[in-house]
Amino acid sequence: MIPYGRQDITAEDIECVVDVLRSDFLTQGPGVPRFEAAVARRVGATHAVAVNSATSALHIACLALGLGPGDRLWTVPNTFVASANCGLYCGASVDFVDIDPATWNIDVALLKAKLETASRSGTLPKVLVPVHFAGQPPDQETIAELAEHYGFAVLEDASHAIGASRRGEPVGSCRWSRITVLSFHPVKIITSGEGGMALTNDETLAEQMAMLRTHGITRDTSRFDYDGVAPAWHYEQQMLGFNYRMTDIHAALGVSQLRRLDAYVERRNALAARYDRLLAELPLKLPTTRPGNYSAFHLYVARVADDGTGSRHRTTYDGLRARGIGTNVHYIPVHLQPYYRRLGFAPAQFPEAEAYARTALTLPLFPAMTEEQQDEVVAALGELL
Repeated sequence: MIPYGRQDITAEDIECVVDVLRSDFLTQGPGVPRFEAAVARRVGATHAVAVNSATSALHIACLALGLGPGDRLWTVPNTFVASANCGLYCGASVDFVDIDPATWNIDVALLKAKLETASRSGTLPKVLVPVHFAGQPPDQETIAELAEHYGFAVLEDASHAIGASRRGEPVGSCRWSRITVLSFHPVKIITSGEGGMALTNDETLAEQMAMLRTHGITRDTSRFDYDGVAPAWHYEQQMLGFNYRMTDIHAALGVSQLRRLDAYVERRNALAARYDRLLAELPLKLPTTRPGNYSAFHLYVARVADDGTGSRHRTTYDGLRARGIGTNVHYIPVHLQPYYRRLGFAPAQFPEAEAYARTALTLPLFPAMTEEQQDEVVAALGELL
């Protein structure tokens, strides 16, 4: 099977992890701060908070932004469920903005119209989670202008997009957002095994997220609510937090992988460009990269022509899998999931995301993929279409 995505682990990666296993600290040692500093430096953010998954990062980011019962979080339906679930974890309600038919990211024209309506009805979101789908940044400048005008916080879900940039600005710098979240899952651009990170330029938000990932506990004496001089062993739980810590083992792998980030993204872009050439004559809609964007190409999605029944989509998917090609669908729209339908969402509410899902196939793309493997994918699509 040619997988749709796969980690690339080198001898250097293994040695970095072994070094931690031989050290005094497997967790809560120097490894996590080293990884945080390296990522923050790479993307140009002031603060980084590493956690055990991007889902955890989204959760503590929402809490740090003050999201709670009675508040609203908006995101897109074309994403993994975590982009929406993080709002529900906080007791907020969730709604969606449909996607742009060209980029498959949030449609900013629809966002603007929805905000105008929400402003009149007093139902504006407190947090907006735009997703960098497949590694391509959305229209961050326009979203930031809308956030300033309507008073909501932008929390970027850039789980697909470390190494990408918008008009030369690295994704993760938080130039157009309060917080940006990254993922280090094995199929992402770089991996720490499992892991995520929240980046911000706001010191207060960083401190809150750092406490939330560790049970809400602090050992910072300047923050103590203590009458007199605290003993050396003293610590305080000042909020209800979670055990979302990243280990030094995972961080060591992340630091090692980060050294190859640029090479990985360059290779992904080269393979994507080659797909563009080889698939140009087939009845497929290929990815569109907006001017000013440099995509990380976490995913390469091609859309088959919609026959109105979905049978061609399924036949192509099944045919690729039968030929040993690990295609996938990213994503089934969140609002169509049974849990969200029980919350009141229904088919036809977000037609562009639904039309996308009826036709989208994620094709294999990963740094170690060979041109021979790519030719095999292209040949199989040619036979099937």
